[in-house]
Amino acid sequence: MQRWFAGVSFLVFVASAFAAGATPTRIAQNGGASPETVQAAKSVAAANMSDVAIGDHWTYDVRDESSGAVVLTRKYTVTDISGGQIATRVDVVNNSGQSGSIVYDKSWNILRDGANRYSPNSGTGIALPLKLNSEWKSAADEVNGNNGNAWKIAVSSRVTGQESVTTKAGTFDAYAIETTQAVRNTKNPTANAQIIIRTWFAPDVNHWVRRNFVRRVGGLIVGNETMELVEYGRKSAE
Repeated sequence: MQRWFAGVSFLVFVASAFAAGATPTRIAQNGGASPETVQAAKSVAAANMSDVAIGDHWTYDVRDESSGAVVLTRKYTVTDISGGQIATRVDVVNNSGQSGSIVYDKSWNILRDGANRYSPNSGTGIALPLKLNSEWKSAADEVNGNNGNAWKIAVSSRVTGQESVTTKAGTFDAYAIETTQAVRNTKNPTANAQIIIRTWFAPDVNHWVRRNFVRRVGGLIVGNETMELVEYGRKSAE
C-alpha cells in the first residue's frame, strides 16, 4: 500500500506497506526532476490561483535532507471539486506506474489518502485568515482501510512569520506555518512519533511553495524531507 500525503502525517512521502501495529513510515523513492520539468518551471506564467479550479497543478521536488539529494518529483493535479472537497491525482514525474489520489477539504486538510481515512480531517491544512501568530489546534483519527491500523493524532499549528521564498518556480510572498503532530498507534501505544511540519504557504498560488517534514521516534530523527515547488499552473480555457 502506498500513501500519497501532501501535507500530513507524511504527508508527503510515499510509504511502504505498514506492518500490523507499526507507526507510519515515510520512504522516499528514486527519480529526479527532468530537464523538461525544470525548463517549464523557469517559463511558467504567473497566475493568481487563490480560488481553486479543476486542472490547477503544482509540481514539487522532494529532497532528502540527510543526503541533500532530490529523490523524487511529484505532481498534484486537481481533478474534481464537489461538496467542499477537492480531489487530486498525484503522479511521480517520469514514472507513469506511480500515481495515487488525495482528497482535501477547501482548507487543504487531508480527508482521504489512498486507503487512509481521516476523521474529521488530518488537521495539516491552513486556517483563514492567515496572520502572524494566529494559532489553531485539532485532533484526528487516521484509519487504514486495508489493514485496520489506526492512529490518534493531536495537531497544533501557528503562523510564525511572513517571508519571501524563492524556488525554481519563482519568488513568492508566503506565510510561514509550523505544525506539530503527536502520532499514537492505537494498537501499540509505545510506537509513538512526532512530526514537525514547516510550511511556506503562498496565497497567490493557493498552495505551499516549500514544506519540510521532520519525523522523530523516541526522540531520534528518522526522516527529514523537504518538498519545493518547481512548476505550477492553471488549465487553459478551451
